[in-house]
Amino acid sequence: MIEQIYNYFTIEMLYYWVNLGVIPFWLMLIFFPQSYLCRFFVTSILPVILLSGAYIFVLYKSYLTSYDFGGNFKLYLGLEGLSELFTNNFYIMFFWIHFIAINLFTGGWIVKDSQKFSINKILLSVPLIVTYLIGPLGLFMYWLIKIFYAKSINLHD
Repeated sequence: MIEQIYNYFTIEMLYYWVNLGVIPFWLMLIFFPQSYLCRFFVTSILPVILLSGAYIFVLYKSYLTSYDFGGNFKLYLGLEGLSELFTNNFYIMFFWIHFIAINLFTGGWIVKDSQKFSINKILLSVPLIVTYLIGPLGLFMYWLIKIFYAKSINLHD
């Protein structure tokens, strides 16, 4: 049974599960940001635990195939080193899980922070969707909205 599960979760299959697995969290953030379910499931540590489990699984799978972890430092040597890393599916999964986790964390932070200023959830949905797709741009959009609701600019908050 465990071997069947292990054989089922290839890197490609894990990619699909990670992508589909975060959609319910984002739907809760966008449509039910003030609900107890959103607080319990999305803005808690649960998504971090799930995505960390996927990350650990990719680490384990890559270790079994003798992945060169030291080669990951090539990304700091220039664009050629980075593009070379993206030829490896394991590195792509490391990057993708990292990206998904950071964006989801940012979306959760946006929802929590917006509740301090009673920002309209319809207005909030735009930066949340953009954060899901393009992380930092959605955070910037939220910051601009927050300026008008807070009636002040805080660069340190």
